[in-house]
Amino acid sequence: MKRIIFAAVFLTGISPGLLGLADKKPEGGQAIRVLCYNVHWCLGTDGKYDVPRLAEVIKKTNPDLVALQEVDVGVERSGRVHEAQELSKLTGLEVRMGPTQAYQGGLFGNAVLSKYPILDVEIHPLPYTEATEEKVTYPRGCIVVTVKGPNGKPLRFVSTHFQHNMPEDRVAEAKAINELLADSDIPTILAGDMNAKPEEEPIQILEKEWKHAADAEMAPTAPAVNPRYRIDYIFHRPAGAFEVKEASVIDEEIASDHRPVFAVLELKAE
Repeated sequence: MKRIIFAAVFLTGISPGLLGLADKKPEGGQAIRVLCYNVHWCLGTDGKYDVPRLAEVIKKTNPDLVALQEVDVGVERSGRVHEAQELSKLTGLEVRMGPTQAYQGGLFGNAVLSKYPILDVEIHPLPYTEATEEKVTYPRGCIVVTVKGPNGKPLRFVSTHFQHNMPEDRVAEAKAINELLADSDIPTILAGDMNAKPEEEPIQILEKEWKHAADAEMAPTAPAVNPRYRIDYIFHRPAGAFEVKEASVIDEEIASDHRPVFAVLELKAE
């Protein structure tokens, strides 16, 4: 499984026509516009599969960095479409795919879109309980990209997705994220569908090393129609590296079964 994951980043990473994007500098100063979105393989709550519609939701926020979860690449159910590349083409952002499993003849997992030049990519499996006849679970992981930030220095951005139905897996995954990423002074933004509410243990574990970029109300993100639970998040570290200028949950209930989470983080001068 690990061999599939690490090979796939090179096979599914860059959209045609975007190879020169790294030479283009994003406009703006130290403010970083971040979006986190579980895209539900671009299947909307109206039952329609629509990649362009979802891309329009992303574009409306004018993001610099986007963390995506539940992305299909060459999967039967989504017509063998390379969703990562399609979203890259439609948004004009560079892309890297971080598969977590093989599925229906293709790959499924997390992805990152970036307006900033991508310097490095790592894909890490996270702990999970394997599926049984009684309970369906899925392999979990995170994709970590290092980009050239708005100050010209390295900035790390992470997209992840915790287990949906095993509380003990989510706890182990939160601990693994801290072990993987919390020992560096490089400014880092972590975004994902944690499948845990703010008061639950996985979020409390993350909060030992990370700060929230969240609206004061901690608005719910799922389900997209009449949302009841906050399970999608944007975090940042180390302490003092960023100032949260804006944070919100976007009022979008059709394109996916989750609502997107948005934040503007100002990268502080050292």
